[in-house]
Formats: sequence, structure tokens, C-alpha cells
Amino acid sequence: MKLEIDVPDSAFSALRQAPKELSACLRLMAAAKLYEIGHLSQERAAELAVLARQEFLVSLSRLGVSPFQGVEDDISNLGLVS
Repeated sequence: MKLEIDVPDSAFSALRQAPKELSACLRLMAAAKLYEIGHLSQERAAELAVLARQEFLVSLSRLGVSPFQGVEDDISNLGLVS
């Protein structure tokens, strides 16, 4: 499926990115955020970002997003962390 969005020319110049670069950046950021809020698994988010899972995990680190979403809640529910 293809999704199109209108991006003003000023965004390209402000971000100093060509259309292909901005497209990849937006895909990664959307995938990272959807993963972070629990809407996508790592596998599906990496797929959305068009990256191998390992590359996606490295990108998460660069964006300051933990690759361990939900793990803290799972551990808390076990009573191992207070």
C-alpha cells in the first residue's frame, strides 16, 4: 500500500534533506513512536521503517527509544521490582 503526504518545500530546506531522505526519516520516526507506545512490535516497526530488525534497534538507540518496551511493566507484575 502506498501513502502520500504533502510536505511544503520549506520543510525540505529547513531539514536540509532530499525527498527520499525525508521519506526514510519520517518512516523511521513513525515506526519508532508506534513501537514506543506499544502499537507495533519490533518486527512490524522495523518492517515499516524498511530496516532489518537489528538496524531498527540501533536506530531506536539513536532516537533515545528503549528497545525494551513493556518489559518493565512485565517485571513489575511479577513482583520482582518495586
